[in-house]
Amino acid sequence: MFPALRETTFLRHAMAHALLLGAVGACSKPAAPPKPPVPVTVAASTRGEAPYLVSANGVVEPMQAVAVQSQVGGVLLRVHFREGDEVQAGQLLFTIDPRPYEAALRQAEAVLARDVAQAENARRDSARFAALVQKDYVTRAQADQAAANATALAAVVEADRAAVANATFNLDNATVRAPIAGKTGALLVREGNLVRPGAAPPLVVINQIRPILVRFSVPERAFPLVQRYAAKRALPVRVRHAPNDAKPDAPVEGSLSFLDNEVDTTTGTVVLKGRLANDDRRLWPGQFVQVELELFREAGAVLVPSQAVQVGQDGAFVFVVDGERKAVMKPVTPGRQIGDLTVIAQGLDAGERVVTDGQGKLAPGATVDIKGETGGAS
Repeated sequence: MFPALRETTFLRHAMAHALLLGAVGACSKPAAPPKPPVPVTVAASTRGEAPYLVSANGVVEPMQAVAVQSQVGGVLLRVHFREGDEVQAGQLLFTIDPRPYEAALRQAEAVLARDVAQAENARRDSARFAALVQKDYVTRAQADQAAANATALAAVVEADRAAVANATFNLDNATVRAPIAGKTGALLVREGNLVRPGAAPPLVVINQIRPILVRFSVPERAFPLVQRYAAKRALPVRVRHAPNDAKPDAPVEGSLSFLDNEVDTTTGTVVLKGRLANDDRRLWPGQFVQVELELFREAGAVLVPSQAVQVGQDGAFVFVVDGERKAVMKPVTPGRQIGDLTVIAQGLDAGERVVTDGQGKLAPGATVDIKGETGGAS
């Protein structure tokens, strides 16, 4: 019968069988193992009040600074405080040799007593001459002269009283008292030195540090918003040391107390000042600080830790862990930052678990292993 045809048919069957066995063998290879869960840390997004803050660098200033100077000259006999002491208004600080001023006062008082006696005698003479002229015992000219003498001596008495007041003033100022309450600085004139009124250097400088001021500037473009809210209420001011505060969770708090009346054309900024109680003396004149001025609070804002917000080619996003522990990439619209938190304007609801650490190994749909969960954006 046709031997060639039978051989061809056999070969075709053999090849088909071989292909079938190969396909079966390929299908029987083991599947690739699933990827292990990615370890992450998560935090729950929250909804709450978000303050609108204007941040700036500032410098601490004393509420008042007074250079204490003597109003009289003389030898400085005694200093009644130690450098760096806090003093009260009216407290005795220095004693200048009072003896010349005591003598001047005694002399002025003696001159006053003499002239008072002479003026009284002239007054009596004037009264007698006024009576006698009515009886023609003296001339009108004599009576007028007596009256003029009395008037002149009365004026001398007034001048003497002014001299006594001036001598008393000088003696009083031989003891120098604190004009304000505050912290004393370095003693600039020592005991035994001769001091002169108004001469440099001053005896000491006193800085009032309770309360205290912080001076800072805001950009011109932000000033209208500051004006708007400052007209409604006393705006809170919070101050921390720069760059690191020993008590980062406890800023010194106060309120806005001053808005300058012009824009600095060289910097395009406006100077503001905040007043702070500073009862614990954490702030010191001359310190550089970080200042936060709160304008208002936004209610119902969604907040997440700032490290949860990532930026890709298509914009900002966060990874959210769903109920099956899968990573879901969510595009978001981040708003302003408040410390370690970021306001999410769109794209996220409160209560969602966002990944705050481990995003670098995540891809959408990846299984996660939650290694830690922080308290959220509280």
